[in-house]
Amino acid sequence: MTVAITGASGPLGRSTADHLLRLAGPTEVVLATRRPDALADLAARGAGVRRVDFTEPGTFATAFAGVDRLLIISTDAIGARLDQHRAAIEGAAAAGVRHIVYTSVPEPVPANPALVVADHAGTEQALYDSGLTWTVLRNNLYAHMQIPVIEQAITSGRLVTNGGDGATAYVTREDCAAVAAAVLTQDGHEDRVYDVTGPEALTAADLAALAGEVGGRPVEPVALDDDAMAAGLRAAGAPEEAAELVVSFGAATRLGFLAHVSSTVADLTGRPATPLADLLRTVLPAR
Repeated sequence: MTVAITGASGPLGRSTADHLLRLAGPTEVVLATRRPDALADLAARGAGVRRVDFTEPGTFATAFAGVDRLLIISTDAIGARLDQHRAAIEGAAAAGVRHIVYTSVPEPVPANPALVVADHAGTEQALYDSGLTWTVLRNNLYAHMQIPVIEQAITSGRLVTNGGDGATAYVTREDCAAVAAAVLTQDGHEDRVYDVTGPEALTAADLAALAGEVGGRPVEPVALDDDAMAAGLRAAGAPEEAAELVVSFGAATRLGFLAHVSSTVADLTGRPATPLADLLRTVLPAR
């Protein structure tokens, strides 16, 4: 059985590829990317490397030829990627792919204000309508994205958020990769939706306490409304689109769309999910 990953030169793709090369024979692994040269080290381990570009549908046939199971890692073209994903699903079906795994987000429903929801909801629907078997991995917010937030909080003594009293079950990218690799190499995951989360949901107060513990100084949580949060991000130099995205995830947190904690990581990989605190202690210097 041949398994493939799109976006294989990105952080999640490379981590998933590393897991796959340990779980499956290298000749059964295909890594598809816009930048094949970036995967020379994995090609040297025996993986097949093929060029694919989601803006060039003509690349799908060659990239997906002979593939049985395909992981589509969502592209970063927010607002434009739905058409890209639909084309990739159609290209995969035409190439003979039998099963598609897709990286989505928690609760991609109309009430969820996160700006990425429409793209993911549309892609999930395209999968359901494709006639292929599928698995949807609804990855919670990446824990590594909180590293600069915690660093800033330690420096300023303030953890600023528009998430209110809501909580988020931050998950490490490594855990998401391990789950994806398990689904690609195991049977029994057909037509299943998995919430992929960390082991606990953390509020702003929890994050502030964690920042204080790691940083060795008190950190105060500061609650802002959406407009004030956006203004602060813009004042700090964030581009408008980035500010809107961050604020939308804060609103999703406040409304409870990121708080669900699942046992998916442990169930599929055999090891517990990594707490955010463990990641922070690994990457942030002791103070």
